[in-house]
Amino acid sequence: MRERLIGIDAGGTMTKAALFDLDGQELACERRPNQMLFPGPGHTERDPDRMWQAACESIASVLANTGTSPDDVLAVSCAGYGSGIYLTDRNGDPVRPGVVSTDSRAADLVAEWEGNGRAGVTARRIQQRVWPGQAIALMAWFSKHEPETVARTERVLFCKDFLRGRLCGDFSTDPTDAGIAGAIDVETGAYAREVFRDLGIASWLDVMPEIGPSAEVVGKVTQAAARQTGLKEGTPVVRGVADVAAAALASGVVTSDRLSMIAGTFSINSTLHASPRLSVPPFLQMPYPIGGQVLATEGAATSASNFEWFCREVLDAEAARALSNGASVYDVCNDYVRDALDRDNDILFLPYLFGGPGGAPAGLLGLKRSDKLGDVLRGIFEGIAYAHRVDIERLLSGYDAAKPTTIRLAGGASRSAIWAQIFADVLGLPVEVTDGTELGARGVAIASAVAIGAYGDFETAISKMVRVRQRWEPNVAQRDVHSRKYARFLGLTRALAREWPHQARSPAQPSHG
Repeated sequence: MRERLIGIDAGGTMTKAALFDLDGQELACERRPNQMLFPGPGHTERDPDRMWQAACESIASVLANTGTSPDDVLAVSCAGYGSGIYLTDRNGDPVRPGVVSTDSRAADLVAEWEGNGRAGVTARRIQQRVWPGQAIALMAWFSKHEPETVARTERVLFCKDFLRGRLCGDFSTDPTDAGIAGAIDVETGAYAREVFRDLGIASWLDVMPEIGPSAEVVGKVTQAAARQTGLKEGTPVVRGVADVAAAALASGVVTSDRLSMIAGTFSINSTLHASPRLSVPPFLQMPYPIGGQVLATEGAATSASNFEWFCREVLDAEAARALSNGASVYDVCNDYVRDALDRDNDILFLPYLFGGPGGAPAGLLGLKRSDKLGDVLRGIFEGIAYAHRVDIERLLSGYDAAKPTTIRLAGGASRSAIWAQIFADVLGLPVEVTDGTELGARGVAIASAVAIGAYGDFETAISKMVRVRQRWEPNVAQRDVHSRKYARFLGLTRALAREWPHQARSPAQPSHG
């Protein structure tokens, strides 16, 4: 028997199923797109049934394409984006489309709470800031605007929990998703009942999911799910974690001297702490399944998704042909940027396509007629690194902040050695990348290995299943160059925000900057 684990990760654009062995080797991955819905201004939704179908197709394909027998799969688990919300009936069938965490329909409601002081009180009780895509804000919005939906709702679920419910009929959640949702006191791990009462959503407590350990077998693949996925009926299903925590686990973040940085759809930057009572409340905070620690996160929609938009919409014909022939976008752009590294570069990119701090617009500044595509791409790489630096400086700003000595990089940018070096130079810390491409799926595979007893705890599982593939040291000669450009980046962000007051702030964009 070949012992295998399957991790499912439902991210911002794709639902993926990856196959691992007990040594953590990523053997294969299959991906299917998620259907996104935009029914109104600021509304970002997902068809839950289509997401489940994407998961089924991915699982079936990864089994078939690797010749893996369903008998070899020891366990399966799910990760998914944090917060947002899925409202279902008692059987776990959706009563409306799911809401993605980039949704901003509750922005006016959050602004009202900020004005009357409720947001500040809530932030202290849940040990993190309040934002529109957070589940507690969305519940308040539905109570006000869709009472008929509320009347039909018998379960509140989060992304990974909806998928796991389809796999095995378990509709609980874990502390990481409950934390990101803003629904719990992170210190106690229990629902923050005072918050629900104060925000006028106390009735929702009756439909909130039970909270249980991330690494726990909570059910078995049902007969119906087995038919749809190709898995064996009775395969153990593990509760799992939210994608932010999954990536940190898969990056080997076990102590506070390692910073988890995801450069993907969002800039996600996380550190570990012994207590959630931090002097500077983070954007997100959640219990972490190692040693009673908590994971504090700063992030915004300012990362590699901005680069991918540029590649999709702007790249020249030669690059487009290379991509159409199966080359990676990172391979293509690395060649352009490598050619530009020895030239002076004053280009600044503001990665605010999804909204910037204070309403700052996205833009490319400082272009000259002599600039080439590589110069522009280099400016984009640097601008996104500067945006990460903004978040990381806030994350590390309190007297009780972590003191990381290494960054573990994940997400699309981790596929580019040149970009990893730029991150190291901009942030002044060594950058390491672990092996494999699907860290969300790997994170829940690690949870599965612990849940079925293959390893005694997360620390042991990570030591066996996570390996550093490459490391980049900061180039001291670049420190002054980036310090000057970073100062200009901050100044331009503030100045342009004043000139574009009509542009809404990104729903997940912190107000600093």
